Amino acid sequence: MSRTVKVGNRTIGGGAPVTVQSMLNIPAEDLEGSVRQAKALEAAGCEIIRAAVPDLNAVRLIPALKQAVKVPVVADIHFDYRIALECVAAGVDKIRINPGNIGDDSRVKQVADACRTAGIPIRIGVNSGSVEKQLLAKYGSPTPQALVDSALYHVRLLEKYDFRDIVISMKSSNVPDMIAAYRLAAQQTDYPLHLGVTEAGTSRMGLIKSAVGIGSLLCDGIGDTIRVSLTADPVEEVYAARDILKAIGRPGCGVQIISCPTCGRTKIDLIPLADKVEKALSGCRKDLKVAVMGCIVNGPGEAREADIGIAGGNGEALLFKKGIVVGKYPESEILKILLHEIETM
Repeated sequence: MSRTVKVGNRTIGGGAPVTVQSMLNIPAEDLEGSVRQAKALEAAGCEIIRAAVPDLNAVRLIPALKQAVKVPVVADIHFDYRIALECVAAGVDKIRINPGNIGDDSRVKQVADACRTAGIPIRIGVNSGSVEKQLLAKYGSPTPQALVDSALYHVRLLEKYDFRDIVISMKSSNVPDMIAAYRLAAQQTDYPLHLGVTEAGTSRMGLIKSAVGIGSLLCDGIGDTIRVSLTADPVEEVYAARDILKAIGRPGCGVQIISCPTCGRTKIDLIPLADKVEKALSGCRKDLKVAVMGCIVNGPGEAREADIGIAGGNGEALLFKKGIVVGKYPESEILKILLHEIETM
């Protein structure tokens, strides 16, 4: 089990529930737009929000976000240690920075000391494009072990100054490499791991790659916080992350829909019905399995593990719970009845 790190009002690691992260994509100087997007992310279920802070002027974004949302705010910083110090002073909840990129030891010590004093953790984030030259020379390419070695190099720079509130990520756009890197890291360190496939792509393919990479590791028991990276509205990242957690059965992620792919036995207009059920229950946080099946013959049997479900027939539908039929209703009424039953559960 990984060690525990506190990020504002959230806990990462130590067996705590996996937290969902996303990142603002509004320019830092647009405070109004950034705040609006942060609020949308929070409303969608994002539990940690990261924002790029590219220069000292952008530090003013941190207090604006802190006043606008209740979830922890992370400052994403590259190269300039002064930005990290100013973000700490501005009340940020976490820093994302690689200590090997901010200058000499005195600068690393200043950042470590400031974060320790404020109780702020640091995420070290390496990826296939940031691996140090000496590691590329050693391994020939950004291999999984090269990614881990790079991350641990940055970890040691912080440990040198007795700083251990650290979260690590080793992202790659190559899914097998990403999976292998995190598996190696889980064997070589107990720091919490931030999972993600970097530069995963647009909504469709990015979600598939993220589901394979993040989902595989979570099923292995590896990973403490996740970010689905999509070339899309960040709110879509949150929904995707929630769906990945839902798919592997993590509690607290909402309703899981079970629906059949339809076949020649289907006697109900199932595809639009399933879409309506999914949309209607998208905001429901109950840990329920809801089945939408197209055949009375097989529906209750195949979906016996569902808490509640419906199975279509000739102009009618069965309502069942845990495989037991509890009612038969006209097809035109079944959606309303199903939703009412779920509301009372």
